[in-house]
Amino acid sequence: MAAPRQPSARLSGVTVPAPIHDLEALRALTALFKEPRNRETAPRTIFQRVLDILKKASHDVELACRDSSQVEHLASSLQLITECFRCLRNACIECSANQNSIRNLDTIGVAVDLILLFRELQVEQDSLLTAFRCGLQFLGNIASRNEESQSIVWVHAFPELFLTCLNHQDKKIVAYSSMILFTSLNSERMKELEENINIAISVIEAHQKQPESEWPFLIITDHFLKSPELVKAMYAKMSNSERVTLLDLVIAKIVGDEPLPKDDIPVFLSHAELIASTFVDECKTVLKLMSEDHTDDEEALAIIRLLDVLCEMTANTDLLGYLQVFPGLLERVVDLLRLIHVAGKDTTNVFSISGCMKAGDVSNMAEGFKSHLIRLIGNLCYKNKDNQDKVSELDGIPLILDSCSLDDRNPFMTQWVVYAVRNLTEDNSQNQDLIAKMEDQGLADPSLLKKMGFEVEKRGEKLILKSTSEAPPCE
Repeated sequence: MAAPRQPSARLSGVTVPAPIHDLEALRALTALFKEPRNRETAPRTIFQRVLDILKKASHDVELACRDSSQVEHLASSLQLITECFRCLRNACIECSANQNSIRNLDTIGVAVDLILLFRELQVEQDSLLTAFRCGLQFLGNIASRNEESQSIVWVHAFPELFLTCLNHQDKKIVAYSSMILFTSLNSERMKELEENINIAISVIEAHQKQPESEWPFLIITDHFLKSPELVKAMYAKMSNSERVTLLDLVIAKIVGDEPLPKDDIPVFLSHAELIASTFVDECKTVLKLMSEDHTDDEEALAIIRLLDVLCEMTANTDLLGYLQVFPGLLERVVDLLRLIHVAGKDTTNVFSISGCMKAGDVSNMAEGFKSHLIRLIGNLCYKNKDNQDKVSELDGIPLILDSCSLDDRNPFMTQWVVYAVRNLTEDNSQNQDLIAKMEDQGLADPSLLKKMGFEVEKRGEKLILKSTSEAPPCE
């Protein structure tokens, strides 16, 4: 004969079994906590009872971890653990009183220890994954908008739980642990990430694998990109593919629908220093793409993405001035343009002009690289006479004009050449005279200049380069 049931207790006018001692009762309580009124009137004693069940089931998991023969008896324990986590998860939804009560019972420490034990279990995958996921959801809910809970979660979870979960093969476990990390991070804890850089890199990897997941994306854009020190430390240790992912998110932040907040400008100036200095030091790596053995070189792709970031940064008026005077940047860009221009003429390679690329052909990693170099030169010379003169001294103007050819590998090449020439000649009579003399000497094609929006007019003995349209803004 079954044992008689205990008398019922009431929770906000709803009858629930008490004391809680079985799966059926836990499920009833989980359902009750879906209602705000039931959450708001829950007595602390209920959470103590749930914790007692969780601890007992956790003991069963510990035994199974030490003795593999006990694993076959874990099914009921995993069911209880899952329902305990669901119950606690629901109780914490938008209810700080329950968050505080559950936290003060040291439930967070029990939950984290149990989740870490899951790594050692060899059991039927679905039941374990469900318990694992519900445990992380509970930690996320108890930390939500509750600084004290966030602090306790961080103490117990960092770094081991994040190292375990962010690299997990289950997408939901990665997403839930990312949610916990996002919720718990603050400026002080960011410093701890610098000392555990593998966690930060794991977030980048999670975003690579799950670009549709919002939590890794938000961690990077709302936390990582606000810490120049962390970004610098990460960049030094990441793989090139991970660097490309990070740089793509830097671009997304700069060109987003909302302009960069003024408070973020000093941070992005620090990012600009890292990106510009890295480009100056390593940009010639891209020349490896001329070899058939390196047509998909990830190191070269990282350099290409650095150039893309520099183009977007110099299109931002708050960042432009800093990069216009960055030591060696303009010189290196002009030098690299000359190297790939000459290499593209001398032999057939990825930098050669192509007029017959097939639609949808994206195999050429260097696509757009040459036109972006010219775009960057144009940006760096925008209303900056020192840089205008520097490009002229480096014989960069004939080089840019000679690059104005239709090229499927460099869409909009003509437009970027026009843009660069306008910025090189604006309020600069010496550069205007140089181009006018090139036309007079047959070194610049008049029809090309006309197509670019310029014409040369002779006034007495003097040649004048005239613009036939308004100069474009910085791009």
